[in-house]
Amino acid sequence: MQASLDVADAGYQVYLVERTPWIGGHMSQFDKTFPTNDCAMCTISPKLTEVGQHPAIELITNAEVKEVRGEEGAFHVRVSQKPRYIDEGKCTACDQCAEACRLKDKVFDDFNMGLGSRSACYLAYPQAIPVTYAIDPEHCLMVTRGQCGTMPKCIEACDRQAIDFQQHESSLELEVGAIIVAVGYDIFDPTLKPEYGYGTYKGVISSLEMERLFSPSGPTEGEIIIDGKVPQRFVFIQCVGSRDQTVGNPYCSRVCCMYTAKHAYGIVDRVPGAQVTVCFTDVRAFGKGHEAFYERVQRSGVLYRRGLPSEVFARNGDLVVRGEDTLLGRPYEEAADVVVLACGLRPRRGMQEIAAVLDLAVDENGFLLEEDPHDPVVSGRPGVFFAGCCESPKDITDSVSQASGAAAKALAVISKVHG
Repeated sequence: MQASLDVADAGYQVYLVERTPWIGGHMSQFDKTFPTNDCAMCTISPKLTEVGQHPAIELITNAEVKEVRGEEGAFHVRVSQKPRYIDEGKCTACDQCAEACRLKDKVFDDFNMGLGSRSACYLAYPQAIPVTYAIDPEHCLMVTRGQCGTMPKCIEACDRQAIDFQQHESSLELEVGAIIVAVGYDIFDPTLKPEYGYGTYKGVISSLEMERLFSPSGPTEGEIIIDGKVPQRFVFIQCVGSRDQTVGNPYCSRVCCMYTAKHAYGIVDRVPGAQVTVCFTDVRAFGKGHEAFYERVQRSGVLYRRGLPSEVFARNGDLVVRGEDTLLGRPYEEAADVVVLACGLRPRRGMQEIAAVLDLAVDENGFLLEEDPHDPVVSGRPGVFFAGCCESPKDITDSVSQASGAAAKALAVISKVHG
């Protein structure tokens, strides 16, 4: 979004292609940002609105780039856009279709990490842009089976007649001078670390699930409630899927230490009397204000225990975290109500296919490979630039900075062509 705004504000046309029905990425799932503990949605909402209303930005959602031909200054891009089965020009986001849907509260809510459920007609989150509902093609009975009773309830409920099951996949041809790749990242799948019990015990959750529990728009409206209870004993496990050769992720994901500190501080703030322990290898507080925030979290009463646990198991109704405290040089077992796995960042699903379409290389970890390690913005293909975690894990501050750098590089290219 930042790169799009920078280019558009300079007076050039921007096509923002988004794979999902709405823009916003993972940041739209966050409650706070470190190290300032600012409201994440307060930061991103103005940008969402500005992108959605900017006359020089054309949003192409539910779409993917399928082919790129040409060269710097004269790229021909083919985009495939999937139907959302709702007319954007007619939808007013009134929620009537979601309320009427036969699958109301029966579909896995991926935005809330499965902590809640939704309808097959849905808006991912209240501030989503475009402000238009979409129909989930994987679950909608009309899309998957060609029938939904005698008449789809969503059609009956929509006064604007915005539901359109006749929509089909379409192809767009775009002529552009430069391309900025900002496909983001995926969270490490914690089931690949079975020793921690994710998917086996209800009390073992991922860091992104913790984020949704904190969020006022989340399934518990910001209350820390798990399995119907307010837990008191929390253990955070760092480096889940980072710096780990056993799962093929030898690199540091850079953000996990600080977002865990943010979560631990949030627990102390919201759950009176909570006992919070963070199990870590090293704390990497490298950014501006990060070390001060880390010290603040320690002073709040959060216990940092050096050494990653070997396993999490259940005993007498409790979760038990077993490991070795490498500072004390002795093993321990700690009972917990909730174990939060600080999952690392992985390359976006389909990164190999994206690289092939753009004729780019990937590095040994699966991220897109920059031309020069000292300049993470420039790709190996002239006219194609990187922004955010497509090139390597990074925090929000660095992602925004890189986006503006990519926009500046792109403007240098297209200004030569268009003057």
